[in-house]
Amino acid sequence: MRESNGYAFSLRVPSLRIQRGEKIALIGESGCGKSTLLDMLAFILRPTDMEDFSFHAEAGIDVDIGESWKKRRRNRLAALRKAHLGYVMQTGGLLPYLSVYDNINLSRRMLGMPDDGTVRTLARELGLSRHLHKLPSALSTGERQRVAIGRALAHRPAIVIADEPTASVDPFAAEKIMSLFISMVEEMNITVIVASHAWRHIKQLGLRRLAHHTRKSSDGRMTETVVSG
Repeated sequence: MRESNGYAFSLRVPSLRIQRGEKIALIGESGCGKSTLLDMLAFILRPTDMEDFSFHAEAGIDVDIGESWKKRRRNRLAALRKAHLGYVMQTGGLLPYLSVYDNINLSRRMLGMPDDGTVRTLARELGLSRHLHKLPSALSTGERQRVAIGRALAHRPAIVIADEPTASVDPFAAEKIMSLFISMVEEMNITVIVASHAWRHIKQLGLRRLAHHTRKSSDGRMTETVVSG
């Protein structure tokens, strides 16, 4: 529950189970709680109340996220995000003072992973090889989004979360980028959760749409979204 200037927003998730390798879509207009849910799934935003919230990254890694929040183990949650999650923001979120190569390599560098050619392979698949030594400011919007996708995939996380990753590019470029993105996560068997407005193209790519509905109180001061899947 969030309140601001006399208005309140509530997001409820009665039941949600996402299997390894699934492709999930959260479709809806701005203000329906898509980004809020993604931030909760990325262990960034703490739910007000929770009964069961667990994360199974791989064999031997099964974490009670709810317990970690309740015991304020933020360092534990940050470590899980760094090792097992990739996040693609609407605007890319690239560091402007790092080259394309260093932006893509950032997650690997933070984890102490070796320079084994992964970054250059991703750059080639994303059509970025000739831009590796450029700064983000020298790229088009679509190219910056492809760099952000490369950064999210570089350390081969268990899950990649993408918050409207093609919202800032034209529809033709958006379809090309999204198709490339989904084909890459499929090849790596990475779970992907995408928030988007564009259900038509997302459906064509085989993503499972989460059920949700949003309702407002009669005076318009309370908005509640319920998500399940």
